[in-house]
Amino acid sequence: MTATSIPTLDEASRQRALDRYHVLDSLPEGAFDDIVQLAATLCGTPTALISLLDHDRQWFKARTGFDGTQTDRSIAVCDHAIRSPDTLMEIPDLRQDARFAHNPLVDGTQGDARFYAGMPLVTPDGAAIGTVCVLDDTPRHLDDAQRAALQALARLTMTLFDARARERAHEHEAFVATVVAAPAPDAHAAPATTHYTLALLELQDLAGTVARLGERGTEKLLQELDAALEAALPSGGTDAVSRSSGSGEYVAVLHGGDAARTLERLQAEISARAHAHGLRFLTGTTQGTAREHTGAVFLRAEADLLDRKAAQTPH
Repeated sequence: MTATSIPTLDEASRQRALDRYHVLDSLPEGAFDDIVQLAATLCGTPTALISLLDHDRQWFKARTGFDGTQTDRSIAVCDHAIRSPDTLMEIPDLRQDARFAHNPLVDGTQGDARFYAGMPLVTPDGAAIGTVCVLDDTPRHLDDAQRAALQALARLTMTLFDARARERAHEHEAFVATVVAAPAPDAHAAPATTHYTLALLELQDLAGTVARLGERGTEKLLQELDAALEAALPSGGTDAVSRSSGSGEYVAVLHGGDAARTLERLQAEISARAHAHGLRFLTGTTQGTAREHTGAVFLRAEADLLDRKAAQTPH
């Protein structure tokens, strides 16, 4: 069985919708751990997952009763569930379903799952990016109350994802607003012409980095990078760089004709540490003016970052 494109939505659009949340390979978060615990308890199953379907893998934001952090997308039962975004997919006995009878997660090769129920995680734009799902090693059925609970937990998960994305955007926008000079309040004054470069520099696979280097080792490395990036900025100027809380993502606001060279220095500092520690960063940039709303400028930089990520992904 191989992963196929989702017939109800263009796969490139679905993938971009997922990437926009910046949740893949993020660190564990208590709220999502609570959701899978609730799902397992309410449905009476040993296993519950918040599964996100990436290009070629299924990655778990939270899990209970399952050891791995991801599987190949080609064997993901959830890859079938997201093809009907509004419907809970329930399979009483996976071994009796021709689609899954020889699946390694079912036939004993990598697991012995027998029962599956998954409710898709659907964005406000209608993209199914994953599921909240439960599994058991014996055939069974959910009752109506359990199905309703699983659907409610999927909605709650998306509410938390949306809140998480808004918090990230607000943090970035607030930082940019403190650095960029505000336009003159006088309507008759000459238009502000202050131009700046906004750059997002994002560490990929933060969770994997923590798994390799440990929490302390990762935080020490990022703190060293914090200091190196600050030192790479021109002294006495208005340029600034900041790391988002609890992440490996940096936001830089660079002014003047030397902005491109300053960005090169920042990227050189990042590249040196990335090479030494096996890290991978992506950069998204755009140009803005003091007259523009910082949110609009941030969205352009974000779009450039997502374009670069898509370009580096094998198709």
